Amino acid sequence: MADEPKTQADKFADLARELECDEDEEAFDERLRKLAKAPPAPKKPEE
Repeated sequence: MADEPKTQADKFADLARELECDEDEEAFDERLRKLAKAPPAPKKPEE
């Protein structure tokens, strides 16, 4: 029985596990919040 070829997503997940990446979604969200902090948009003057 031949193995089905892996999808790109499956290859990515395998590589992430091989590199011992953290798969915890909460840890990802916390790190993303630290990186993606953006200053608030300037308020438009009301006309």
